[in-house]
Amino acid sequence: MLSVRGLHAYYGRAHILRDVALEVATGEVVVLLGRNGAGKSTTLKSVMGLVRPAAGEIVFEGRRIERLEPYEIAQAGLGYVPEDRRIFTDLTVDENLEVGRQPPRPGAPGWSAEKVFGLFPNLATMRERPGGRMSGGEQQMLTIGRTLMGNPACVLLDEPSEGLAPVIVDQMAAAIHELKAQGLSVLLSEQNLHFATAVSDRAYIIEKGEIRFAGTMAELAGNDAVRAQYLAV
Repeated sequence: MLSVRGLHAYYGRAHILRDVALEVATGEVVVLLGRNGAGKSTTLKSVMGLVRPAAGEIVFEGRRIERLEPYEIAQAGLGYVPEDRRIFTDLTVDENLEVGRQPPRPGAPGWSAEKVFGLFPNLATMRERPGGRMSGGEQQMLTIGRTLMGNPACVLLDEPSEGLAPVIVDQMAAAIHELKAQGLSVLLSEQNLHFATAVSDRAYIIEKGEIRFAGTMAELAGNDAVRAQYLAV
């Protein structure tokens, strides 16, 4: 579904990503773990075209996308949920969802507002509420829902559990399981190992812009040294 090879990225002269490689199979949930500043968000932004890679190859459903514009990547079927949510605060829930609507996509799950409300029942009770009058957890649900309205084949989730109450984190985990059941591929960045373990099939660990570990969640759980070196606070 998604393959990244030899990815390098810079912010100005700062070399942020160094030879990053990862892949996500169809219907798989993969997590990119690491501490603050390790390069997780930059990796997702590079895949989405928001940071222009200096070198490397990004292939999505057999198509090279590393030189495409972000809107072209979205139109190709790759969805992106940013860490800072970026909802339209003056628009209602219904209107925010409508903004994300794209035509049905062959081979990808189809989404409607009603289907989004089935995934996030909280949103169904506030369809006319402006986005600016919602809690952080509700805004996170809305951002994911808006992305799903584009009928993506794969979704990039940047820190989906960050700053949320435990009950909302549980709802997020349930939503990711449902997305997988729908056949969606998911690549998420996370610091919360417990959350990542609950939802993911495989993990990559990034540190100082380089991939330091790649394996299943079971392999990561059995490797105390790796967890202590790269994930311990």
